Amino acid sequence: MKWLEALHDYQNYLKIERGLSQNSVENYVRDVTKLLQFLDDNSLQTSPVTIADETIQQFIYEISKHLNARSQSRIISGLRSFFDYLIFENYRVDNPTSLLETPKIGRKLPDTLSIEEIDRLIGHIDLSTAQGERNRAMLETLYSCGLRVTELITLQLSDLFFEEGFIRVIGKGDKQRFVPINTETQKYIGIYKNHIRNHLTVQKGFEDTLFLNRRGRQLTRNMVFIIIKNLAEKAGIRKKVSPHTFRHSFATHLLENGADLRSIQQMLGHESITTTEIYMHLDKRFLKEVVERYHPRK
Repeated sequence: MKWLEALHDYQNYLKIERGLSQNSVENYVRDVTKLLQFLDDNSLQTSPVTIADETIQQFIYEISKHLNARSQSRIISGLRSFFDYLIFENYRVDNPTSLLETPKIGRKLPDTLSIEEIDRLIGHIDLSTAQGERNRAMLETLYSCGLRVTELITLQLSDLFFEEGFIRVIGKGDKQRFVPINTETQKYIGIYKNHIRNHLTVQKGFEDTLFLNRRGRQLTRNMVFIIIKNLAEKAGIRKKVSPHTFRHSFATHLLENGADLRSIQQMLGHESITTTEIYMHLDKRFLKEVVERYHPRK
């Protein structure tokens, strides 16, 4: 079996059988591609079926010179998944990554913005432009609904159920969930939809896409990152701000105001409650208030 053939089959497995998003599939494949580059650079002739533990260990040793522990851990995890797939398909009987030690990494707490910082960042949007009205609607949606950036840019007009107070979101693995949307955010989307979007020449295939670029096509993930980065700089916010920061802030602010973890899990679309538990990075003062308010022995 050749590497490209194995990678192609692995891609199909991740897409079809595991139902992963295109971004996740690309990340997994990228991990294996880095190994292939190492083999090529060092003129090592081996196949996915015959590659030995020592070669994998040599590869990890080389990348450890240039990558931090978190990145190394990510690549090891990706390789482990790839070789597990080969075992599953009976191409191998062992996993050459099984003896690798994953670097110890601390649990990374997500960056969050305060309510004042979010207001300040959105307040720096130039609403005199058509893109400004769109950007305000997008950022309000990110924060009020806790969406991932891909969920935001793929949001459809047919996903808006404003009378019921919900939007339909297609998350990872094409899993569908309904997320509440407040009337204020509905208002901003309505302004954009009725006064900006309806004046655009919408390209074929994007008739139902809510947020469009100037050419009438779906926005890219990268464009949303750039919009937010530029606004953060204008607002004088020195934190590392990305679309995901709004999602983290959404979850944190809900939790701080008394929302239960299960409800937040459903709104974020987390498959496991343990993923949602990362938002429990609240200060001791808040935790003390929770105990004093809710514990029967207060």
